[in-house]
Amino acid sequence: MRQPLMVEPMNDITQTFIARGDLAHLALLLWASLTSGLLVWSLRELAAATKRFDTFVRELAYFNEQMGDKR
Repeated sequence: MRQPLMVEPMNDITQTFIARGDLAHLALLLWASLTSGLLVWSLRELAAATKRFDTFVRELAYFNEQMGDKR
C-alpha cells in the first residue's frame, strides 16, 4: 500500500531530528506549526462572524427604515 505524499518527507525530517538528538526542537516545531494553524483558522472564523454580524445589522437597519415609513 502506498503512503501519502506528506508521510515520507515528515519521516525524513523526523529521522533527522532523532539522529541529532533534537527531539525538543521537533516538539517545538510541531507546537509552533499547530498554534500558527489554529491562529489562522481562528482569525478566518472571526472575520466570517464579523461579516455575518455586519450583514445582520444592515438588514435590521433596512427593516427598521421600511417599518418606520409606514407609521
